[in-house]
Amino acid sequence: MRATARSPRDFSFRLRFDYHFPVVPRINSQRIFFKQFVRNFRSTGALAPSSRFLASSLARFVREHRYVAGQKPRRILEVGPGTGSVTRAIIKSLGPNDHLTLVEINRAFVKHLKLRLRVDELFTGVKDRVTVIHGRFEELETDTPYDVIVSGLPLNNFTPKEVQEILGTYRRMLGRDGVLSFFEYIAVRRAKHIFANRAERQRLREVGRIMKETLKPVRIDRDMIVANLPPAWVHHVSWRKEKPTLDS
Repeated sequence: MRATARSPRDFSFRLRFDYHFPVVPRINSQRIFFKQFVRNFRSTGALAPSSRFLASSLARFVREHRYVAGQKPRRILEVGPGTGSVTRAIIKSLGPNDHLTLVEINRAFVKHLKLRLRVDELFTGVKDRVTVIHGRFEELETDTPYDVIVSGLPLNNFTPKEVQEILGTYRRMLGRDGVLSFFEYIAVRRAKHIFANRAERQRLREVGRIMKETLKPVRIDRDMIVANLPPAWVHHVSWRKEKPTLDS
């Protein structure tokens, strides 16, 4: 800081600051999310980020199965984290040595998540235990199963074959007692039926059938979240010891 007097009789000073404060990037998750919704509706599948109530429900089994002394660190996988609204709830429930992997296909969301790891206080506190991967989760290479998988993928936007492959990959990646938590908007298939053509109605029926046949026998609980846009069901499923896993 440098001060210069105008004249010996003038006691007013002109101050000039030579120090430059660092600029902290602004995090605007809502704007980024809406922009990607418009550009990539099929993979984004939502008009707005998940509410804190939906996020809390999706992170339920990360929170309820907290780390206890002597327990091995847990491996948590979030698929389709978007701008990180659910990630925030997951981070709050992580144990001291748990590791979180975020897999996101949207490049803009990946950039935003990495920004949050640099400047968001909650995220920076665990940045050494969070891995962000840009790509399809089906291509994720791992020899160790996950304890909890949280999915933000809009399954009702995909083809029946894609839904079957996604659910099969989740099942393969989960540990013996692992839990998968995912959501779908309430009555979304029924609402889409009203405006859909014949081919689209057939696709929705087939997706519904696959999800029902695959998940109903292994569902352990379901939460209704009204305080979200739109309201949603959160499904929690576990194949437990009925299936082969990566650690068997």
